[in-house]
Amino acid sequence: MDYDYVIVGAGSAGCVLANRLSEDPGVSVALVEAGGKDDKLEIRMPAGFSKLFKTDYDWNYTTAKQSELSGRELYWPRGRVLGGSSSLNAQMWVRGCQRDYDQWGIPGWAYDDVLPYFNRAERRVGSNRGGVYGGDGPLYISELRSPNVTTAAFLLACEELGYPRLAELNGRAHDGYSPTPVTQNRGRRWSSADAYLRPALPRPNLSVITGVTVERVTFDGRRATGVEHSGGAPIRARREVVLAAGAIGSPYLLMRSGVGAADELRAAGVPVVHELPEVGKNLQDHLSAGVVVECRRPVTLSKAESVANLLRYLVLRSGMLTTNVGEAVAFIRTSPEEPAPDIELIFAPGPFVDHGLTPPTGHAITVGVVLLQPDSRGRVGLNGPDVVIDPGYLTAEPDVRRLVEGLKAAKQVFATTAMKPYAGGPMAPYWGPESDEELARWVRERAETLYHPAGSCRMGADDGSVVDPALRVRGVEGLRVVDASVMPTLNRGHTHAPAVMIGEKGADLIKAART
Repeated sequence: MDYDYVIVGAGSAGCVLANRLSEDPGVSVALVEAGGKDDKLEIRMPAGFSKLFKTDYDWNYTTAKQSELSGRELYWPRGRVLGGSSSLNAQMWVRGCQRDYDQWGIPGWAYDDVLPYFNRAERRVGSNRGGVYGGDGPLYISELRSPNVTTAAFLLACEELGYPRLAELNGRAHDGYSPTPVTQNRGRRWSSADAYLRPALPRPNLSVITGVTVERVTFDGRRATGVEHSGGAPIRARREVVLAAGAIGSPYLLMRSGVGAADELRAAGVPVVHELPEVGKNLQDHLSAGVVVECRRPVTLSKAESVANLLRYLVLRSGMLTTNVGEAVAFIRTSPEEPAPDIELIFAPGPFVDHGLTPPTGHAITVGVVLLQPDSRGRVGLNGPDVVIDPGYLTAEPDVRRLVEGLKAAKQVFATTAMKPYAGGPMAPYWGPESDEELARWVRERAETLYHPAGSCRMGADDGSVVDPALRVRGVEGLRVVDASVMPTLNRGHTHAPAVMIGEKGADLIKAART
């Protein structure tokens, strides 16, 4: 099978690429995805995402033991389905702020360069104060249809604490609090597959190949020629192979294909095609701890899975099952020296512990605390044919301090007058740590991923970077990486939005190379 472009991974960026590249009827495009169709109810129903964890829709990764997290191995869900992680996530559309992109220092990737690509993607439903959002893109951005009563109390608590209210969350600066904008259309998840892939499926020049695991990129010398996969004969690319397999899959495939640190490749039994030592390095993730307290009133999501709520969702597209769980956010600075918010507080009107995999024992509410700009760095590596994920959490001391300060801020939220009718005592496993030492122990014993790995195929203008500013893999031809793995540093937000932006801009860069 021969195509002009072979895209690996039908996730947040891959679906964008498939749509934009196939707009030209004169080129042929293959989109290759290891997972299957995204037709399960729990994908469509916003509150159902945790039901997809550790199923066939999930890569179900486990990290290496983390020395600074009590030696724990952490569970990392990643989407293995059309739409990728945009079919499993909490639908939060949070771009980050201007500084996030300006700090990359890469020509063509400053905030003002990438803003048009965010706007191209967005179709804002409802208010659009200040023209922050795009208005006619394919990706619906809306408010929650049925926010919980405790979420309104959280927003009042933020006001009581003196945080500024954001007119719209996704502006140039985002110090302050806001309800969460979500990728939903009339109470239904709206993934990258919904926005980009489904409208493109009727095109005869687009082939979507599911249930096929790509094993490596093939080369003729140093030119990428296609991919080998689990489904039979190789798929050949006349023009380019584009990896959009995410912060784990893309560096893993590069290394399995012979592009990476030579010593590591040889140790894994992989012939070296091109030595590129930074492949898999610079891995970053948003680490999160939380404060969980009992709710004095039976109004939370703990009883959301009732027959009545299911019928309300199926018939009216409203009610508790339209929740994304993270219903409101506040971006704060733990010290005046921080140039931008370094902590995100996420409010959940339920006990969000253990990734939602453990059924709640009662009514509770949660303020999650997210470290936005970790100093720690990890890696994606090889152990023979297997992938090694070592995020290196908390290996840089400032990360612990910032999370401790964030937990103090979360505790202040629950101490406000606005939260008094709802916030009770600690709910297990949270045990109410008070001192800095106790809070640090809570972080080390219970912190988990917020599902935002990035950076492992770092983009840069320097020769040591994995990809150049046009997203071309250095030292080889006909091969690009277009996903969140190219981000030099994490955004102070969530990674679905920048992954879509990278897909939009990457498509333009690929098209420009044809002319």
